Amino acid sequence: MIDENKILTESEALDLYLNAPLQELTAAAHRLRMQKIPRQEVSWQIDRNVNICNVCISGCKFCTFHCGLQSPLAFTTSIDEYKQKIEELFAQGGNQLLLQGGLHPHYGIEFYEDLLRTLKHNYPTLKLHALGPPEIAHIATLSHLTHRKVLQRLMAAGLDSLPGAGAEILVERVRQQLSPRKPSVQAWCDVMHEAHLLHLTTSATMMFGHIETPRERIQHLLLIRELQNAKPNNSNGFTAFIPWTAQLEHTRHLPIFKNVQAVSDAEYIRTIAISRLVLHNISHIQASWLTVGTAVAQQCLHAGADDLGSIMIEENVLSSAGSHRQLDAAAMQAVISNAGFTPWQRNQKYEAEGR
Repeated sequence: MIDENKILTESEALDLYLNAPLQELTAAAHRLRMQKIPRQEVSWQIDRNVNICNVCISGCKFCTFHCGLQSPLAFTTSIDEYKQKIEELFAQGGNQLLLQGGLHPHYGIEFYEDLLRTLKHNYPTLKLHALGPPEIAHIATLSHLTHRKVLQRLMAAGLDSLPGAGAEILVERVRQQLSPRKPSVQAWCDVMHEAHLLHLTTSATMMFGHIETPRERIQHLLLIRELQNAKPNNSNGFTAFIPWTAQLEHTRHLPIFKNVQAVSDAEYIRTIAISRLVLHNISHIQASWLTVGTAVAQQCLHAGADDLGSIMIEENVLSSAGSHRQLDAAAMQAVISNAGFTPWQRNQKYEAEGR
């Protein structure tokens, strides 16, 4: 029987991930989930993903959404467009924007400060879950500022929380092949550590199923665990960990993905389970219904996950790569109820959020 309370080493975690019977692995992860979150409840959220722009110099090989500065497809979302999107969000019972964009070659700290201040001025109750470590590091380089100073200025302008975007696999070998112009693994970690020191709520992610090895997935988990261990005791740190599968439908022709096998349903469920067992110090594990579908996500709720994330009123990056799943609030709650749990709507800090 697997000891769900054991703090796993790399070799122990890898052995369980590769060799433990799936039923035993998921049972152990579910036992630990019920210790951490001792309620027959599953959380969900309403927010809207708005892309600030689609111009990006990172050149990630898995991304089909970005374009160059001179492309006829290049855009930057206008304030009038934000207003329309926010009012639609409010009408559906949500109050948070997930704001993300590319590494724009010219947008420094002043651009983002102006944007956040304007949105908060127009909509004081709006929550801004915005940018990510690569964007923070990029802004810092453009604006000749430290990561800490960029975060402080953005928080003063209205930043409420920082997504764990742009992590992919936090192993430099993978990053150099997959996203060679994106800020480094160390930069990602440094930004998150500074955010935790500033008591800024964050989340952590893992995009897997591309060129990484199973051992590198485990190394990614251990690095996230180490970062969480380093946070101040009174800081939220990472409120949740979200593993999701790479969407390669439109990039499989590239040589780098020639031999990549799609992540199976069992492999995704196994990844949720090992994430719960490794990440003892992170309360919430989220299953990515958007990338694996609701049926698999429901199974994950019995394998260590306690959250299904957002209904995602708008999502562009994954949909451009081939993922076209959608849920509304009623459907999300039905997915949770049909899996045997009680749905509860949350905010980014995992506090109850009434509609």
